[in-house]
Amino acid sequence: MTDAPMTAQAASTATAGDILSSHLTAQAGAFLRALPTAVGEVGARPGAAVVPSAGTGDLLRAVRRIGGLLHTFGGTFEPAWAQESRTELRWLLNLLALEPGYVRRAARLLGALDALNGSETEGPGMLAGHAGSPKARALLDRQLTLARTRAHSTVLQELRSARLHALADRMTLLVAEAPLLEAAGGRAGAVLLPQAAAAFGALTASAQQLPLRRAATPYGGDGLRRLGPVPAARGAVDADAALAADDAPWHRVRILVKRARYALEVCGRPAVELDELDEVLGRHQEAADAAVTAATAARTPRITPATAYVLGVVHADQRLEVEAARYAFGRRWPELPPGLDGWLEIPPAEGWGHTPAPRTA
Repeated sequence: MTDAPMTAQAASTATAGDILSSHLTAQAGAFLRALPTAVGEVGARPGAAVVPSAGTGDLLRAVRRIGGLLHTFGGTFEPAWAQESRTELRWLLNLLALEPGYVRRAARLLGALDALNGSETEGPGMLAGHAGSPKARALLDRQLTLARTRAHSTVLQELRSARLHALADRMTLLVAEAPLLEAAGGRAGAVLLPQAAAAFGALTASAQQLPLRRAATPYGGDGLRRLGPVPAARGAVDADAALAADDAPWHRVRILVKRARYALEVCGRPAVELDELDEVLGRHQEAADAAVTAATAARTPRITPATAYVLGVVHADQRLEVEAARYAFGRRWPELPPGLDGWLEIPPAEGWGHTPAPRTA
């Protein structure tokens, strides 16, 4: 089945199965084309600090879209097959994102430390000339390089496993025919729109639970001093657990934004605003992860107080980046259409069943 845009007449007669099969065929084909390139790229970069390459990026995009489609429109697929496929796709997604994640984290943390330690014309950085800066930088670089090397070895091992070959076989079969239920024979609008609306309902409900009032100031100093409600725990509240609990709802909203984006793609609607929200929440998650790495490095045994102090400043710098991303999200979210109906009022980008061109990484 082609992934070319469908005419209005074709869209009016297309079944839900037609639309979903078109999208799955296109994305499974992209998966199979990108897989050999991605495997070759991983094998060709033995622990080198490189930007994630094109093949790996294409593969990650296909994996995310297939997984999101199976989640949002799961009611039209054979349940056991859909659940198994989502589990395997999530495994591959986490695996492929591991090493590039360490590369980006190293660039973020070392760049932040260099900026804090710099001597610019408009004024020196907060850590300019501090005795602990060189050791803190060396410690972060060493720990992240070790973590990246371990991740690289894990990825190489798993990419040779029977599990990956089984997933590739599953995608090959998906190109030919998806295991759809009888309900997929219904009209596309009647079957798919309620499921897409549920994805937007979940996104709206989760976004309403975010502390947007607390994130409504550009500096976000209150967000550094006061966290949201922390789940009840035995004994004293752990600082890392409290921060993780404060970040978790935002990470959840990012997942729901992605699912809503992919649902709009199936409906043939543009999702530029959701792309921007995804980028904002991506910065939020990477800054939060970088702050955790800085805090962990500061607990390294036998480091000097000066080194620990510098790492604490870097941690605070990344938490400010977290608050800046929350502020940006809070500014953009109220401007978006409420629910799926608002998005459906936007003229279709191409029509039912069209698969958009992949975004540039």
